Amino acid sequence: MQVRIVMEITGDDSGTIDREVIADMEKITQGAEDLGLSLAEGKALLAKLQQRMVETQVESWLKENRVKDGRRLRHKGYYPITFHTLFGQVRLKSPRYALPVRGGSNGPATISPLRQLIPDHIAPERLYLETRWASLVPYAAAADLLADVLPIDSGINATTVRQHALRTAGRIERELTEERVSFMQDSCPRDWMDLPIPDGRIVIGLDGGYIRDRNDRKKNFELIVGRSLPENGDPRYIGFVHGHDRRPQRRIIDHLKKQGVQANQDITFITDGGEEVRSLAEMIAPASEHVLDWFHITMRITVLRQFAQGLHHHDEEAGNGMLDMLSRIKWYLWHGNTYRAREEIDWLIDDAEALETDYPTMRRFLTAIGEFRSYIATNHASLINYGERYRSGERISSAFVEATVNAVVSKRFAKKQQMQWSRTGAHLLLQTRTQTLDGSLRSTFEKWYPGMANDYRDGTEKRAVA
Repeated sequence: MQVRIVMEITGDDSGTIDREVIADMEKITQGAEDLGLSLAEGKALLAKLQQRMVETQVESWLKENRVKDGRRLRHKGYYPITFHTLFGQVRLKSPRYALPVRGGSNGPATISPLRQLIPDHIAPERLYLETRWASLVPYAAAADLLADVLPIDSGINATTVRQHALRTAGRIERELTEERVSFMQDSCPRDWMDLPIPDGRIVIGLDGGYIRDRNDRKKNFELIVGRSLPENGDPRYIGFVHGHDRRPQRRIIDHLKKQGVQANQDITFITDGGEEVRSLAEMIAPASEHVLDWFHITMRITVLRQFAQGLHHHDEEAGNGMLDMLSRIKWYLWHGNTYRAREEIDWLIDDAEALETDYPTMRRFLTAIGEFRSYIATNHASLINYGERYRSGERISSAFVEATVNAVVSKRFAKKQQMQWSRTGAHLLLQTRTQTLDGSLRSTFEKWYPGMANDYRDGTEKRAVA
């Protein structure tokens, strides 16, 4: 069977602009592998089709843009450029035109119009796909995947994909608003009554994770990641390198504004009580509160109970007394009785210091109690009535953020594989990965390149699961 594929391009007046045979193929039918186009045939067909289509579009566009100030520009020659698309590298001739000479003008003598049409020499759809896949899998794997399924095997490698992905992240970074640390800088409190009623409370969990520093292999540096969960709306991720981003509160405010948060909206920050994440939640919004994660409280109490159970084997009476006091501390904290809880912690450390025992880990037990007392004292303003909030169906734990750390950090930055990162590279990759995971990367590209919205008829994007 002979197959001929012909491309015909017509103008707005329905006249034929170009007609060309794209492929002549002889097809046999002896097995399932012979049906339709093979991957190689599909790649060759798409590459040739793309080359001719782009050439025709560029020629038409250049004809319309060769006139300046009513005068047809004089041609000065060509120079070659390569336009990187999803369906092959398109080689083009970029013309140069001489500009009319004006008296006293120090401007350029020539122009190259294609710089206006394709300034980055890469199709936005390809840049989007490279950025998306690079945020989900290693750069080399993303390059191999693109080359496997698309006719772009030449000119793509891990370095190219990395450069394109980080360029996208840099553009996202440049779009951040100016420095601000609070919603109160945007409006006057007397105007808040005029704002519409908010949709409901939004909960934001923040936590940290560590990855290896490429510049110092013996050290790690911290990534701060979080997830915001509005009552009505889609959740969103946020991430940045602690210390690298000098204005993290601006980033959080910008993140919240993209979700439609207003100055009069209730915002709950749930963190593990660390100094870094606690400082981020301070003074963000007038109707915000910071809640100490119940999971981290119980985790510390569990460690103290293990010490007390070990003491029980050496001194049953003292061990039972310590276990009883820890149970009371937990009960007081659960019910929001911060004063009694701190009082019990003080009595616990006094009784522990007064004990005369040969318990071998008693010193470590005392250290752990002291650290717990400091932890509760530092975060006393963030302690709430956890029982009451739990019964009302509200969040009291940042367990969803632990899952966020795993999704955003562990699965891509691969601590188990001993990957090493620069602070800048990790920070930029976080900006594209968070948008890929929550499904907002496509809308970012559509804002930059409005024509891309035509490819998604329903205006939605599937969320990533990697």
